Amino acid sequence: MHIAIITAGGAGMFCGSCIHDNTWARALGAAGVEVSLIPLYTPIRVDEADQTTAPVFFGGINTYLEGKYSWWRSVPRWMTRWLDSPWFIRIVTRRAISTDARDLGAMTISMIEGEHGPHQRAGEELAAYIAQLKPDVVCYSNALLCGSLRTIKQSFSGPVYCVLQGDDIFLDGLVPPYRDQAMRLLSERANEFDGYITHSRFYRDYMADYLKLPVDKFRTLPLTLDAAPHDGLPKPIGSPPTVGYFARVCPEKGLDQLVKAVILLQQRIPDVRLLAGGYLGPQHQGYFDEVVKSAKPLGNNFQYIGSPADKKGKIEFLKSIDVFCVPTVYQEPKGIYVLEAWANGLPVVLPKHGAFPELIESTGGGLLVPPNSSQELADALERLLTDETLRTELAQRGHSGVREMHSLQRVAEHTLQIFGEA
Repeated sequence: MHIAIITAGGAGMFCGSCIHDNTWARALGAAGVEVSLIPLYTPIRVDEADQTTAPVFFGGINTYLEGKYSWWRSVPRWMTRWLDSPWFIRIVTRRAISTDARDLGAMTISMIEGEHGPHQRAGEELAAYIAQLKPDVVCYSNALLCGSLRTIKQSFSGPVYCVLQGDDIFLDGLVPPYRDQAMRLLSERANEFDGYITHSRFYRDYMADYLKLPVDKFRTLPLTLDAAPHDGLPKPIGSPPTVGYFARVCPEKGLDQLVKAVILLQQRIPDVRLLAGGYLGPQHQGYFDEVVKSAKPLGNNFQYIGSPADKKGKIEFLKSIDVFCVPTVYQEPKGIYVLEAWANGLPVVLPKHGAFPELIESTGGGLLVPPNSSQELADALERLLTDETLRTELAQRGHSGVREMHSLQRVAEHTLQIFGEA
């Protein structure tokens, strides 16, 4: 079987979705499946071997210029193709390139318009490339890339799937009138996919309702992680006891709530420490400044380490903490960072919503608390930092469970089962 996966680069930042797409491609390759991982917009940035096998299509610079200037669409491709070069896109994305939905309304609409919009030529180039590959299955990594679907189906007769990994979060972030326009265009095209894939039953049901699609059009695929580089076995609580956060720094991930919880916890465990890491975009600098102000009662026991440049740095960070927590405000559709915590021998404390209950169910490696409650969050963290037996037991469950329930082999088997039904 030959599977073509169309993924979207994260404009130079580590993006959980494209990291997972990359790992998914590697899992399928290890199972003997031929995989073509095709990047859109920008080259992907991952913390493992890059599995992309194609040039960048819908290059972000050309896409922007095509949407803004109608005359650019008629410029000969031999004159504009160099702007899609990975080396050039990487140089540009070192500067502040927004991935915020609030700034990308017009471009989002132009992408979904597909053959009726300014990016018809780019869609035809992608379709021609896929026709040349002759895969058995094509899979988009999010619904917002669907503008090229009709053009691809003109020359590809096999099934086309779409993985949904947080599409609603971006769509809901669009400002008027772009959100309504995007939802109307998506609703017109949603049935054109042969099937959808989500990483949780929660998100399956949520997106079936969101897109007004029958739930039987959806399949669930476990999240996966290559646990081999993550050799962190459960260890005794360090000194000082340390709570860790590792995710994008933005309001929806809930770092501010975790700070409040650790301040409450400080009254019971005076030397408790909070370490935070993850990507901080310029659009969220104001939010982070407020978080830092609110963390003053913790003094030097609150530290932000930024975003490690590679997997080694991420693992070193995870090995330096005792309990992992990302108390999201929104309902997380997947949660790759949870798998990373388990792979490094850490128990987790998570809000009881979104995909988190299913993840905890899959391994037993943590505690669930009511969402948006700093007090109950503090109570759960205290349990794990004062009960060594419980903390070790949950850490061991997570450590072994992620290797059994979320392995590369398991996700490859599930994928082939899904596509074998097509």
